[in-house]
Amino acid sequence: MKLGIVGLPNVGKSTMFNSITNAGAECANYPFCTIEPNVGVVPVPDERLDALAKMYNPQKVTHAVIEFVDIAGLVKGASKGEGLGNKFLSHIRETDAIVEVVRCFEDSNVVHVDGSVNPIRDIETINLELIFADIETVNKRLDKARKNLKADKKYQEEIDLLEKILQSLEQGISARAIDFNEDEQLLVKDMFLLTTKPILYIANVAENQLDNMENDELVMKVKEYAKKENAEVIPLCVKIEEELSGLDDNDKNEMLEALGLDESGLDKVIKKSYNLLGLMSFLTAGEPEVRAWTIKKGTKAPQAAR
Repeated sequence: MKLGIVGLPNVGKSTMFNSITNAGAECANYPFCTIEPNVGVVPVPDERLDALAKMYNPQKVTHAVIEFVDIAGLVKGASKGEGLGNKFLSHIRETDAIVEVVRCFEDSNVVHVDGSVNPIRDIETINLELIFADIETVNKRLDKARKNLKADKKYQEEIDLLEKILQSLEQGISARAIDFNEDEQLLVKDMFLLTTKPILYIANVAENQLDNMENDELVMKVKEYAKKENAEVIPLCVKIEEELSGLDDNDKNEMLEALGLDESGLDKVIKKSYNLLGLMSFLTAGEPEVRAWTIKKGTKAPQAAR
């Protein structure tokens, strides 16, 4: 299961990816530093697994894992092929969910592609490009369904759904914000729309915003926007997280304590991302191995044990 990390150029996207995966993706202060997507597989933090490991002292501890993909920065016109737009959209299609990094800090030393810091404008830049791409997809499906309707009336249901989606998209509303019934959900799943992918917003703040980052003005704006899509927002300082990721456990815990944090922001991101994918862990324990098995939420115990 893949999560695509997206954002405008220079918002901290690749730095966050590096911190999560320690993969060493190139980071620089210029647009399109990331061209081909970097991929990292990371363990999912699980306090229950750690507790079982202490109880059983096993030969092996195996965490659940998820995959993050650092995707090229996007600019206006991506849906029409501007910048690296075509690559950006094709890479997003291959992911199961989106983690969108949004800049919520001022720093004259870090260039903003649009010349000023405005997180809502940045979110809308990306989301509108995804919406434009989906409008094109829906229109193609509509044309095909209307032709098929002449031979088979069953396509009327698909046409009605596509017209419902198109109406929302043309109003600038992502498909994930639309309420679908169970039958519609099955049809939508087969459409592979970009804006139906679940999304998690990361509000990247500066170190001097840490004391009040939950109530920071720019962060609050992102939270208000996310409410419309029933999406969550995690505020964190990517620069601090990068420092934390390079420390051993003892130094990391000391730094977290000094910052007044109970866990790193990246641990929260990984846990929320796992949840965003609709996944949970089924745990087994014994002296040979303590292991977290990845299962879909709602899986019954007999199926999980197979």
